[in-house]
Amino acid sequence: MRGCLQVRHRVLLLCLILKISEDLVELKEKILTKRAKIGVIGLGYVGLPLAVEFSKAGFDVTGFDVDQSKVKEINAGRSYIPDVAASTVDDNVHAGRLRATTDLSKLCEVDVIDICVPTPLRKTRDPDLSYVIQAVSAVKAQIHKGHLVILESTTYPGTTDEIVRPALEASKFKAGVDFYLAFSPERVDPSNQQYTTRTIPKVVGGINSVSTELACDLYRAIIDTVVPVSSTQVAEMVKLLENTFRAVNIGLVNEMALMSHRMNLDVWEVIDAASTKPFGFMPFYPGPGLGGHCIPIDPFYLSWKARQTGFECRFIELAGQVNGSMPAFVVDRISEALNTKKKAIKGSRVHMFGVTYKRDVNDMRESPALEVLRLLEQRGAQLSYTDPFVPSLSEEGFELISQQEDQIDNSVDCVVICANHSAFDYIGIPERFSLVVDTRNALKGMKAPNVFRL
Repeated sequence: MRGCLQVRHRVLLLCLILKISEDLVELKEKILTKRAKIGVIGLGYVGLPLAVEFSKAGFDVTGFDVDQSKVKEINAGRSYIPDVAASTVDDNVHAGRLRATTDLSKLCEVDVIDICVPTPLRKTRDPDLSYVIQAVSAVKAQIHKGHLVILESTTYPGTTDEIVRPALEASKFKAGVDFYLAFSPERVDPSNQQYTTRTIPKVVGGINSVSTELACDLYRAIIDTVVPVSSTQVAEMVKLLENTFRAVNIGLVNEMALMSHRMNLDVWEVIDAASTKPFGFMPFYPGPGLGGHCIPIDPFYLSWKARQTGFECRFIELAGQVNGSMPAFVVDRISEALNTKKKAIKGSRVHMFGVTYKRDVNDMRESPALEVLRLLEQRGAQLSYTDPFVPSLSEEGFELISQQEDQIDNSVDCVVICANHSAFDYIGIPERFSLVVDTRNALKGMKAPNVFRL
């Protein structure tokens, strides 16, 4: 209690010196003493870990989502995201620090609102901010003086100032004076055990210095390193640069894989050897295509925004074309493998190991495995799959149920490793099946005539 009073006295003194409003003093004090009530809109791969981290730190947290099933799971103390332990959710729910609801009118009861909703692409490859706009509309209806609103959803530079701010200021409150507004890009890497919500540095940019300071104060309570930047636009651009960097370099190494195949070289061996250089090289690896919500999408947000200024992002567009061609190349490798047995894709039984977009996650968003399956189905293959994270698949053209690995018919014509989950028996796969196409180098070091790599 004494510590809280000391914090309040320091904040009040600062208020008097700088002529800061009482609402700001109260909000800052609540954040520093962890009495601030936090609302997180969107309880997916970004929002749920963030909400849990806040509740673990001692904040009172309410999660908001339109998906009633997610709300029920959280309130029952269960987790639907592999990176968030069910026991942690259960502990915080039973301690009264965490709850979930679909009732957005309860936003008026919180002090801080963190928006973590999806930002997909439309079919025309331009940004779809409909979820952000819906969330901001809900915030606008409940906003009050002293609110801190932070957008975490990945978007193009200018979104916070050009879309979020005007919408919230239509409430007759002024941003930076009556309420505070910032952008802080999410940096979640699902299934990464080394870098978590707490250990990944947090970039923060507010619409003014006070907004930046408040948001930094908030995140410092749950994150080891907070990195303030000069504006929301800089913070928005940071995330796009990070993922565009990855997309372009993956595009480069995918093109190297295509080139190496033509030259009869093992691209994986080339990358491993190049990685021995202690400077000037960073290894990236080829694969069946880009997946997930960020890397396949964020570069298009950047190139779309650049086009508004008359700038053409040639590297980004070219990388997108190369990466987008990889599922077709995988199908070509399957065809080449089958040809060694004098078989065609049509009528052949092709079994896929792993259909999620990456290792050890249950996320199907933009998974290249789906495109590989569609292309195989169009060419007449008989399809099946195994994925411990995806019990069933229902896509246009096929409906499949995941098979247990030990129940797969050993006489299938070809198996394809598309997501290299740690649960698979990689030693046994080339022994059991006559043809294996490995798109992830999961069988690294195994030299066998029935194994075909990218």
